[in-house]
Amino acid sequence: MAIDEVKICMSIAGLDPSGGAGVIADVKTFTAFGCFAAAAITSITFQNTTGVFGATHLDARSIRGQIEAVMKDLKIAAAKTGMIATEDGITATAEMLNDWPVPYLVVDPVVRSTSGYDLIDDAALRTLIDKLFPLSTVVTPNKQEAERIAGMEIRGEVEIERAARAILSMGAPNVLIKGGHLESRNTERATARDFLFDGNGSVRVFESERIHTNATHGTGCTLAAAITANLALGLALDDAVSVSKQFVTEAIRNGIAVGHGHSPINIPRDAAYLGTR
Repeated sequence: MAIDEVKICMSIAGLDPSGGAGVIADVKTFTAFGCFAAAAITSITFQNTTGVFGATHLDARSIRGQIEAVMKDLKIAAAKTGMIATEDGITATAEMLNDWPVPYLVVDPVVRSTSGYDLIDDAALRTLIDKLFPLSTVVTPNKQEAERIAGMEIRGEVEIERAARAILSMGAPNVLIKGGHLESRNTERATARDFLFDGNGSVRVFESERIHTNATHGTGCTLAAAITANLALGLALDDAVSVSKQFVTEAIRNGIAVGHGHSPINIPRDAAYLGTR
């Protein structure tokens, strides 16, 4: 493949040393879609499949230096942000993305781990909203993240729409609320539903089979990274979300028993169904 045909995707996120989430999951996902992966580390977390036990956050200078070095040398087709835990780190990231704009930016507002570890405080979350949401192509919170951002409890689809409208009012042009934590209304066939809202009042629902398994570590990171890759490859946002949700469903289906907690999803080796090649 000629170098000008290679799509370069960048992850700006934390490091999960157990490899299930964060930058490592992003790199694996970018690669699965045939994109070249670049990354800037924002935090080094102390975690495994059983939980998050702490983190060391890189300072703004370190984050800025990584992003600048990549941006000066590589043509980034799309980028995503994940865990950025401090106000200074978020500000540095936003400054770099203003100085070096990317065609597409997926903001995954990682605020709390599945095990209940708070990854970002309220002041940093406000900075994330103020400085990164307006730069984004799409913001991809799960139910708990949407609840915290919108300041409301989500019990069902009515509240999902209210939360989405609130997030759109904060500067996000599109918001994808992942409904995997909601109970399915379909009693005959359990489904997982994600909801994509845009600033024009439209909503599209993406539905897939709900797979009952504990191999769910890294689903949010992987979905956001897959959307990033598919946007880089030229898909419209709706199509990028559709392909990415299918990708994550297969990754959950192919989950592997690694560790003693929530095992990681497993990127399928057979990528023929992806529809992007």
